[in-house]
Amino acid sequence: MANSAQARKRARQNDKQRARNASLRTQFRTAVKKVQKAIRAGDAAAAQEQMQASQSVIDRIADKNIVHKNLASRVKSNLVRGVKAMAAAKAA
Repeated sequence: MANSAQARKRARQNDKQRARNASLRTQFRTAVKKVQKAIRAGDAAAAQEQMQASQSVIDRIADKNIVHKNLASRVKSNLVRGVKAMAAAKAA
């Protein structure tokens, strides 16, 4: 339990920031799942559209240091590979 006024304020600030970060992490995961769902459905147009939308979400969250920039880069790379592989499989 925080004893000083400063410690109580920091505890309040930490609670607000934790809630904000949790919300952003949820947005990150949701954006990734939307692209993966479109890939599994085999809809190239929807997958491409979702990929465009999710890239901005992923970049924004990485810029705020909610997730590490390398994790964001890896996730985007894997999603793009999935979209391209699905499009190539449809073409073949």
